Amino acid sequence: MILRKHSEQLPKAEEVNQEVLPLLFEAISVNTNYTSKIEESKQDDGGLPKQIGNKTECALLGLVQNWGGSYDRIRRDIPEKKLVKVYVFNSVRKMMSTIIQRNDGYRVYTKGASEMVLTKCKSIIGENNQVKELNDNEKSRLIHDVIENMAHNGLRTICIAYKDLGKEKQDWNNEDKIINDLICIAILGIEDPVRNEVPEAIEKCQRAGVVVRMITGDNIMTARSIATKCGIIKPDEDFLILEGNEFNKRIRDATGKISQKKLDEIWPKLRVLARSSPQDKYNLVNGIVESRITPYREVVAVTGDGTNDGPALKRADVGFAMGIQGTDVAKQASDIILTDDNFASIVKAIMWGRNVYDCIAKFLQFQLTANLSTGLISVVSAAAISSVPLRAVQMLWVNLVMDSLASLALATEPPTEELLNRKPYGRTKSIISPLMLRNILGQSFYQLIIMFVILYVGQYFLDVESTVQKIQNNPHAARELSQQFTLVFNAFVLMTLFNEINSRKLYGERNVFKGIFRNPFFYCIWIFCFVAQILIVTFGGQVFSCARLSIIQWVWSLLFGVGSLIWQQIILCIPTKPFALCFSAMFRVCCPCFYKRQRRKCAENETRRKSAAADQLRRVSRWSDGGYMPYSIIGQSTSATVVPEPQPTIAKFMLRKGANQLNTESRVINEFRTRLEKVVECKRNSRANILDE
Repeated sequence: MILRKHSEQLPKAEEVNQEVLPLLFEAISVNTNYTSKIEESKQDDGGLPKQIGNKTECALLGLVQNWGGSYDRIRRDIPEKKLVKVYVFNSVRKMMSTIIQRNDGYRVYTKGASEMVLTKCKSIIGENNQVKELNDNEKSRLIHDVIENMAHNGLRTICIAYKDLGKEKQDWNNEDKIINDLICIAILGIEDPVRNEVPEAIEKCQRAGVVVRMITGDNIMTARSIATKCGIIKPDEDFLILEGNEFNKRIRDATGKISQKKLDEIWPKLRVLARSSPQDKYNLVNGIVESRITPYREVVAVTGDGTNDGPALKRADVGFAMGIQGTDVAKQASDIILTDDNFASIVKAIMWGRNVYDCIAKFLQFQLTANLSTGLISVVSAAAISSVPLRAVQMLWVNLVMDSLASLALATEPPTEELLNRKPYGRTKSIISPLMLRNILGQSFYQLIIMFVILYVGQYFLDVESTVQKIQNNPHAARELSQQFTLVFNAFVLMTLFNEINSRKLYGERNVFKGIFRNPFFYCIWIFCFVAQILIVTFGGQVFSCARLSIIQWVWSLLFGVGSLIWQQIILCIPTKPFALCFSAMFRVCCPCFYKRQRRKCAENETRRKSAAADQLRRVSRWSDGGYMPYSIIGQSTSATVVPEPQPTIAKFMLRKGANQLNTESRVINEFRTRLEKVVECKRNSRANILDE
């Protein structure tokens, strides 16, 4: 709207009164940061001009250029060093003012949020370029017919005004007196188009159990329109939209202090917070973090790019700073920097975060199954027959399969959008779920049954000599190569390899082969281990304590391995509730101090995070953002996973465990070397005997 004419489309320069254009051009050119500018397009940019600095100011400068003006020339005539006073933009006043000196006195230019600047206006430039008084009724009409109309269409409205002062000396520090009784020049609507990928990204977040909230300094109508376009609010949902002032009133008690109880009544339904300040943003983030009305404490992610966003970024569980538009303070206060300033990157972060968690769970599911089976077979066999079917060198190979190669195969699973189809994990939820526990115990049971059957009744149908009976009759027979023990080793490794395929699924999926060819690491490692097992059993001999197996015995070993896949389908039919109750009771009995330590540690982390955010808030309170406050997205999940910092006792335990494992592997390697030397020595002796003969 210019000269009290409201146009829904941008008029051409010749359609505007030429007498008012120089005033408008100077108001825009001078009353913007001189760092904001528009560079000419280059060939590799597709012909589009490059905006440098604040995007809102660049849009205004673009209007000057489109209407035939030159902001560069105006800035050369009025350089920045000649500006008398600049009241920089902040999120409280939501306006910026600049004072320049003229021959006949001083002139004040002001731009900012339309309803804010309009309250400071006393007059308006009319159709004939005449200044007319602007009363309250006229202001209400402008707000209703112009500002709200633009806001409903998703436009950010900017009011531009000016005021002339005499030559007498002024108290420039008295901002309220200086920025008053202004003359309205124009009200402009700026469209901040939603990126094409944003609605889809928000829909994916909502599907993943993440609630997206928008905090902005824009008019509530503009914010509502943009939130509707993005999909943050939907007509059939029960949601709440508030302005910053109303939000502050609702969250405070009679004494004026912020009440957590009142906050808990607001934030679950709040989706849009308009005309808000960075302090409002911090209060909302802190309120959600401190809330205890849900079973799990909410996990809050915040985006920001301004200096004043630092406290909120620090207080949140995860702070996302803008890599392009973000200030250094925002980047330092954040945990993750979005190099492309794109909300869709947050969806990728969620996918990768869940994928890392799932990969760890897959490896644990695989390794605990193998460890439980090897541990029990070794203990029971040692107690029953004073020998173990799995030799030291064989255990070295099993550990290589379980630890190194399996971790590489399972940890390199690429993330898929299927990860977004489920709710997040709880903060204190065990990484071993009841479903995983059922799979671990079920597969361990199957492997143990097969190995014990081979040990004690294998001689009846596998065409092997009973090594168990030989050892009972002659303990020295345990040192000899045993076809029965080799069959146990071979069957166990093949069952472990096929269970590695089962371990790719954590949530009861029937099709364990789905997506297996998406990860070349997995099937390449699996094939390598399978071929290596054939070579070890066939040609390992004395070095690997393996006796050669017949074709029938290999077929049986393969059947036992494939049986793991069939057995998994049976396991999936077993309800998980008994396993959940059993695991919970067992864990609380065995580790009664774990929960207390974890809760105490979480409380200490919260205290440190809150203290850091408070320090950031005190430091930032002295500074001004100096730019327009952009949209901010808060992603809040109903339940999500936070990995606690390692406890000192757990760290010591893991250190001792690692040292013990190194010692064990060192002894195994030494034994392997000794066996190899014996084999070489035997071959030398046999060759010497042949030569002697």
